[in-house]
Amino acid sequence: MLARSNVLARIGAMEDPQLESVDSELAGWSDPVKRLRDAVERDEFALFCQPIVQFAGDERYPMAEVLVRLREEERALLPPGEFLPVFEHYKMMPQLDRWVVRHTIKRLAQGSRVPRFTVNLSGQTLDDEDFPRFVTAQLSTNQVPAEKLLFEIDESDALMRLGACKRFSDAYRALGGQILLDGFGNRAVSFMPVRELGVKFVKADGSVCRKVLTSDTARHKLNAMVRAGALLGYSVVAECVEDQDVLARLKAMGVAYAQGFGIYQPHAIDSLKL
Repeated sequence: MLARSNVLARIGAMEDPQLESVDSELAGWSDPVKRLRDAVERDEFALFCQPIVQFAGDERYPMAEVLVRLREEERALLPPGEFLPVFEHYKMMPQLDRWVVRHTIKRLAQGSRVPRFTVNLSGQTLDDEDFPRFVTAQLSTNQVPAEKLLFEIDESDALMRLGACKRFSDAYRALGGQILLDGFGNRAVSFMPVRELGVKFVKADGSVCRKVLTSDTARHKLNAMVRAGALLGYSVVAECVEDQDVLARLKAMGVAYAQGFGIYQPHAIDSLKL
């Protein structure tokens, strides 16, 4: 899941469209909309990725989550928590998501050490009815099969905008692609969106995974996810794994995949070595 910062809360409460009092990271952005539009048009982003380990199987790292950074003149790379909230505030996430998808597909077409990438989709993009056609065109143009690109949909979006999520999921699965439900278990576990979206992976929320050694509630949630996965046909990915003891417990519980700084830190997508 892409990191957020407290910038979002401040932006949401602001009435000034130019964000004059926004966080110091955005100082100098006198026209944020133009700055973001220029960044997209001039390819001022860099793709990073974080490999996801598989506990059993032929490939140790069968997929990796794509992350994005923004190049700034005075600061080499801005992390997503410092610019995503601004994209969200100005309803520009569809432009950014398109940039990420376009360049991820191009990277897959060139060949990759990781056979499959996962890309997060924002709620704004899921509401865009033209987005499935865009994805189809990009895959076709670059001759990349849909199975190589996995889309992550946050559980909160799946619950709040189920119709839009299902529209995209149906269209993408018809191409041979698959959907991952992100942030699963952050609230009371509901398997309704898993069924409705035909999900093939659920990413257990970090709030659950971090407590798997110390909390009965966390263990019960994770056990429920694994058991349901065997019945509903999805695999569980544990996120935010930073400890080898946690990793061992997850494996013992039947979790299929894991991701986190304790496994592999994010790397520039072109310099990844496995």
